[in-house]
This record gives sequence, structure tokens and C-alpha cells, in this order.
Amino acid sequence: MTNEPNKPILKVRGMTTRFRTDRGIVTAVDDVSFDVYPGETIGIVGESGCGKTVTSKTIMRLLPERNSIIDPNSKIMFEGMNLATASESEMRLVRGDRIAMIFQEPMTSLNPVFTIGWQIEEALKYHTSLDRSGRRERAIEMLRLVEIPNPEQRYKEYPHQLSGGMRQRVMIAIALCCEPDILIADEPTTALDVTIQAQILALMAGLKDKLNTSILLITHDLGVVAQVCDRVIVMYAGRVIEEASVFDLFHRPQHPYSKALLESIPRVGKKLENGRLPTIPGIVPSLFNLPEGCRFQDRCEYKSQRCVDHEPCLEPHAFDDRPVRCHTPLNQEVDLTTGATE
Repeated sequence: MTNEPNKPILKVRGMTTRFRTDRGIVTAVDDVSFDVYPGETIGIVGESGCGKTVTSKTIMRLLPERNSIIDPNSKIMFEGMNLATASESEMRLVRGDRIAMIFQEPMTSLNPVFTIGWQIEEALKYHTSLDRSGRRERAIEMLRLVEIPNPEQRYKEYPHQLSGGMRQRVMIAIALCCEPDILIADEPTTALDVTIQAQILALMAGLKDKLNTSILLITHDLGVVAQVCDRVIVMYAGRVIEEASVFDLFHRPQHPYSKALLESIPRVGKKLENGRLPTIPGIVPSLFNLPEGCRFQDRCEYKSQRCVDHEPCLEPHAFDDRPVRCHTPLNQEVDLTTGATE
């Protein structure tokens, strides 16, 4: 399908996801809103527990229904359909075909008792009209597309016979075999070494250009974000706290949390105080015991009484009209070589 380049292919508005627990109901993703445009790569970043994966699984409707609740006012608009309220039969037509997902650990996502070829063909059998011969040909074509050597042989093999990098490539092949409009990648390179990680990222970028697929990349690695993303959404304690282009975020972070994340990245030539990388003090607050005001207040060096009393809204500020959830955005440049602010 051809998408209008200036029109969002996915519009998320007020998405809120809660979980039933032994301690009561907890809100894991709170009023999240963003757009995804055709052919762009968006990075969602933040520490563990900030709501990145829950955001992606809410979009895909992959959370267990027995203990998850998507707020009825949430809107996840895709081609006129609200995925937040769509039936399971409607989601099956979208999931794996129009919107696909690469999971973090391929060994737990691939079925160990079925061949690689069978697992690629499963999506083709459900979402296409190809016959058995056509599905086999398409599966081998996808293995070749993700640069797996000797695809005819790998087609017959089982997941345990492949290396970690090859298994991740198989996951990408499965996700892309129906040429989805949106690819959600949940930390697809976390378990891989640096060399294989670079290959996977280059592969995803090449496939995005070839198929015009939009990519939603869930990661905690800002180096990966700098390499492949067009825009960045920074999350903290279940909420979006800043949204910016990659250039703007790396050169002019407005939220203190974004600045702290950038300062913690190792860089060649960076001056270190006492020979140690800067760290963010404290931990992400418990979702059962969130502070009254700003959720980042206990870890923020710029905290004021206003931050304690009132939670800031996500709204554009005068510096460059970029949405940021902060009472006093930083409005400063960052030197990427030293990490210093000006």
C-alpha cells in the first residue's frame, strides 16, 4: 500500500495501560501520544521499567488480557481502525501483516520444534494466497534478503542450529515477509556482540529504504539511536517526557533526564571527573508510589518547589517549540565531545 509521506500512518493518542497485581491496579503506560510517519525510524528510549516495551505490546495488543487493561479512551489509530478497541479477529488481520514485531530474544520467540522455513511460512500461510511452493520460494527469498548464507539449507534447519545473529536475522525475515507498513523492534540487538549488532542495524536500515517500512525501535542504547533513528521519544516512569529529532536531542536536550542520559554515554576524548562516567543518582520511582509532582524530581539537579508541588505537562516550550514535560526546560547546547553544556 502507498502511504502519504506527510500523513501519519499510526497515530497514538492518550494511550494508557494498567495491570492488575496483588498490590492493586498499577498504571504502566500513562497518557502516551505520538505519530509514526511512513518510512521513518523512531526511537523510544529510557531506563528499564520506563514503559517502552509495554508501549509496543499495547500497540500490538500482545499483553495478557487476564491482567492488563487498556484504557477505553486510548486511541491507536491505524488506517481508520482503533487498535485499542479492535477485536482479536481484527487484530489477527493486522498483526504480522500490516504491523510486525521483532522481539528482544529470538531463542524464546522461535519455536524450537519447527524448522526455520516452517516458521517463516506460517505468516505467509495466514496472510497471503500463496500456495505451498510459493510460500517456500518466498521464505527462501526472505532468508536471502536478510543475508543468511546458504538459505536453501537454513530453510530446513532448526533454531538451535543457528548462531544468535542468524536467529535474529530469521526474526527480521519473519517480521518482513508480508512487507508490513510498520516494524516494531524491541531491543533487537541487545543479546548480540558489537560486530553482529552493527550488521543487524545496517540490515534494518537497508530494508527500511527498500520496502519503505516505518520502524519503531525500542532501546536503551543511545548510540543505536544516533546511528539509525530520525526522531526520538524519551520515556520516564510510564510517561513521554520529551520528543525531538535525533539532532536536536543530542545537541539541545531540554529535559534534565535526557541530558543525564546523554552525559552517561562513553565518548572518545570526553573529560571524566575522577575518571568515572557520570551516572543518574537514584532509581526510577515505583509505579505504586509515584511522587505528587514531577516524577523525576528526586533525581533531578534542577529541582524546585514547583516541581515538588505540580506535575508538568508535555507541551512545547519557547526554545524550539519542542514538546517537553518540564517546568524549566534546559534551553542549552551540549558539546558532544566533552558532554559539557553551554
